[in-house]
Amino acid sequence: MAQQIVARNETFGEALGRLRNAQKSAKGVSLYSRYVNRPVGRVLAAGAYRAGATPNQMTMVSAVLSFSGVVAVAVADPGWPLAVGVYLALVLGFAFDSADGQLARLRRESSAAGEWLDHVVDCAKTTALHAAVLVSFYRFFDLPGPAWLLLPLVFQFVAVLTFFGTILTEKLLPKAAPGAAAPPSVIRAVALLPVDHGVFCVVFLLLGDRQLFVGGYLTFCAAYALFLAAFLIKWFRALSAVRPG
Repeated sequence: MAQQIVARNETFGEALGRLRNAQKSAKGVSLYSRYVNRPVGRVLAAGAYRAGATPNQMTMVSAVLSFSGVVAVAVADPGWPLAVGVYLALVLGFAFDSADGQLARLRRESSAAGEWLDHVVDCAKTTALHAAVLVSFYRFFDLPGPAWLLLPLVFQFVAVLTFFGTILTEKLLPKAAPGAAAPPSVIRAVALLPVDHGVFCVVFLLLGDRQLFVGGYLTFCAAYALFLAAFLIKWFRALSAVRPG
């Protein structure tokens, strides 16, 4: 009840300002997430805080938006209106995905259950999105050969393994000791753009032209596969250096 009273009394600007000072580290975050998705999520979180919404409700809004885009890819004939609609659904779903954690920090009520729900929705979204592309390829695309139907399966495998590896590595690596953190690398932030979900959503703007979409989707798949190989080596080396304590 006290939290709800604070939410009613605190202005949107005050909530937004408090949230700006409670951001997670930008280390390992691409420029898109740092300068687009997180700021948009911050605005959404401040508005939701004023409205008395909960982080789990924001997670479910993210799920509804994202899966609306996923279903549209699978059932609708590709075209430019579909391309714009799918892009907006996916990119807004990603913004709400950022907002749920920020809202939890505003409300000071982060929980294991909320983190679990967020990760489960993310995994389901990633898996379903590439499955929807596979369905769309089969129903609506004149592909050069049936082997091209393997492309979404390969992308799905790479994306899910990247997601799982990231989450598991974060859990297994020891927490960094408190202290002044090094400033995030701009070069790394630029390099990570091809594997940022918000940037990947742009490929669905190409659904109006089937050949462009297949080319763009293939390019992102190759980028994800290269990054996964680099990530696996990095993660294994980092975890190999961990000593039992």
